[in-house]
Amino acid sequence: MAEDKAVTVLGLGAMGSALAGAFLATGRPVTVWNRTPGKAGDLVAGGATEAATVGEAVGASGLVVACLWDHRSVHQTLDPVTGALAGRVVVNLTNGTPGQGRELGEWAGEHGFALLDGGIMAVPPMIGGPGAFVLYSGPEEAFEDHRETLDALGESRYVGTDHGLAALYDIALLSAMYGASMGELHAFAMVRSAGVEAVEFAPLLRRWMAAVGGFQERTAELVDARDYARDVVSNVGMQAAAYHNLIDAAHEQGVSPELLAPLYPLMLRRTAEGHGHEDNVGLIELLFTRRSTT
Repeated sequence: MAEDKAVTVLGLGAMGSALAGAFLATGRPVTVWNRTPGKAGDLVAGGATEAATVGEAVGASGLVVACLWDHRSVHQTLDPVTGALAGRVVVNLTNGTPGQGRELGEWAGEHGFALLDGGIMAVPPMIGGPGAFVLYSGPEEAFEDHRETLDALGESRYVGTDHGLAALYDIALLSAMYGASMGELHAFAMVRSAGVEAVEFAPLLRRWMAAVGGFQERTAELVDARDYARDVVSNVGMQAAAYHNLIDAAHEQGVSPELLAPLYPLMLRRTAEGHGHEDNVGLIELLFTRRSTT
């Protein structure tokens, strides 16, 4: 039974160490390996076994979790031990792109092991806590076989058999985060330019973002229906007419508008193409560089 529960973690950066710690907290046998020695001290003190080589680490467990620097480092680490991986399940939690996830899935199939590609939606201190969730894509049977173990990291969300889907969801969610954070940084820059303390402004910003940020489901309905003229409250033409004030005000305050500026030409273009009466959700139609959006 202990052997069935064993897990190996490759990569002991901040995130990899957090993953290994979460597995240890559930009482599972954990083997760890890092390219640079000396990072496993706390984990070993907590009960983990440090492997001297990648081959030794892989051989210790039926479930191998890789959290490395990038896609290239995944291949550099695992290519030499593909023979030892046969029959095992590898969970790649290294940040990457959908295309890289699909390439790894094909590569795993060629070498006789199952691969789940993943996206971690948490920072290291959140791992193992209620706010963390991890996305997985690849063979569903492999996911279900190891779901109980993977749940140690946070809520496990399986998103499909396409190996690229976890990375796609990950990148999409991070894109939303960065978009929102750019707007917030610009807001703080604006008030600081007038001598207002950021901590004084922050409660208003939190209240405003909570008020305007809860419409994802409605937006999704419009996107799926491709119907942007339904129940419009503030059309894109009206917003485009006033948006220049955001840019002009930034210049007046000595603040660069470069975090906000890219949206303006899209609003003007959508309006000029005859869609000014529609919701600004319709701007999504200007984003696709390939015709197929299915």
